[in-house]
Amino acid sequence: MASKVLDLLYWRDLGTTGLVFTGLVVGLACLFQLSAITIMSNLGLGILAFTLPVRLLYKGLELVHFSDGSHPFQSYLDEDHTLTDEDTVRMAEQIVLLIASAVTELKRLFFIDSIMDSVKLFGLLYLLTYVGVQTNGLTLVMTGVIFAFSLPLLYRLQQKRIEKIIKAIKKLVEKTTEIVNFVVSLVKPPPAPAPAPSPAPTPKHKQKTK
Repeated sequence: MASKVLDLLYWRDLGTTGLVFTGLVVGLACLFQLSAITIMSNLGLGILAFTLPVRLLYKGLELVHFSDGSHPFQSYLDEDHTLTDEDTVRMAEQIVLLIASAVTELKRLFFIDSIMDSVKLFGLLYLLTYVGVQTNGLTLVMTGVIFAFSLPLLYRLQQKRIEKIIKAIKKLVEKTTEIVNFVVSLVKPPPAPAPAPSPAPTPKHKQKTK
């Protein structure tokens, strides 16, 4: 499954990727004006409006002996998309593991297991409130789909140039980190010297009695 997704994102099959990408963008664009139920019902009607006349045409040709009675969509009917018991169990385990990991991570963040991670989550959620005012979730989903299909293709076409830019950014980040660490080391007060050990008391000699 993951390999098929990567094949789509990296445009290894131009026809399939173009069809999937166009369908996703058009479908999401339609959701701005119509409900999901309306889109799905009209999509189903459109498919049936094509397949039903074709099937009736082949059936009519068979009746007048102009066809051998072959089904026009038999290749699609013969495709096996059923899941075996092992596949079902494996997928269920992956879904349960993903849900459990998400719940554990959210619990850790919301109940302040790590102060820094919870502060980062607070900042992200605060920024998302402003994003929600300017746009909606559907726009973000469409933007994500466009970026998911565009960035891998752009990276494949401009791989050398992008790698040079990434290396330059890494060097800039490393130099900035070194400068910040150096400034922090100058500003940070030196550690207090350890107290010197007190000298051991000298034993007093007893005076001799006469």
